[in-house]
Amino acid sequence: MSTESKHQRDEWLEKAGILTEALPFMRRYAGKTIVIKYGGHAMGDASLARIFARDVVLLKQVGVNPVIVHGGGPQIGAMLERMAIKSEFIDGLRVTDKAAVEIVEMVLSGQINKQIVAALTEVGGRAIGLSGKDGGLIQATKLQRKRRDPDSNIEKVLDLGFVGEPTTVDPHVLDVLAASDFIPVVAPIGIGADGETYNINADTVAGAVAVAVKAERLLMLTDVEGVLDKDGDLIGEMSLSDAHDRREDGTVSGGMIPKVETCVDAINGGVGGAVIVDGRAPHAVLLEIFTEHGSGTMIRKG
Repeated sequence: MSTESKHQRDEWLEKAGILTEALPFMRRYAGKTIVIKYGGHAMGDASLARIFARDVVLLKQVGVNPVIVHGGGPQIGAMLERMAIKSEFIDGLRVTDKAAVEIVEMVLSGQINKQIVAALTEVGGRAIGLSGKDGGLIQATKLQRKRRDPDSNIEKVLDLGFVGEPTTVDPHVLDVLAASDFIPVVAPIGIGADGETYNINADTVAGAVAVAVKAERLLMLTDVEGVLDKDGDLIGEMSLSDAHDRREDGTVSGGMIPKVETCVDAINGGVGGAVIVDGRAPHAVLLEIFTEHGSGTMIRKG
């Protein structure tokens, strides 16, 4: 056998070994639902987007039920700028007036949602795009935020426009799709009691959807390795009490706070476990689901 042929055989044997090691995890998650919050660098990088699409289709092929909830902040910002619509942020949330919410819905439910559906279809999957308006999936109400004026010490209610929060998530349409060969791709748009359109934070929607479908796992793809301790090392796993303590001592801070809070809320709502995963890493989803040690920070009851 030539050196080249031996090398090729060794590569095949290595791949076969990986598949056999993944088998117990495939059996563990067969028939279970996994909600994936998809956004950030993982969605913006074309190479990572193709890998993500193949990985999600593989999950469906081996009997797992993936549900994708996606964001799209940078794309929304670019379109608003192109349309000369001014936009500002308050406490990390985009103030969304009537003109802006129409652009938000167009970008999320139209452009981005259909791009993800097309990517999944291109690699052999069958996907269907939804927003919270479809099938009454996400009922929403106006998000209420308060801020205390530092000078007067008077608490004021902030008007964020058509920014909403989920009040109910009806899982029926997602349950129907889980029983089929379709992969649902959900845009974080909700509908109000009077038919209003609400822009909802994608992390929040992912958590609410995970609770509604009784997901085994919620995966939050981010642009960081996971939750890091004060020495900058990855924290592989946290209990709910650990998450609370690390928030109190400042280990969990900044943009990681709402992500950890979403994970905690999901677990309290019955989700088996929530993981903050580095979406910049190729095959991050498969590494988390089909390997012993995962690839991010797992939060679960403990």
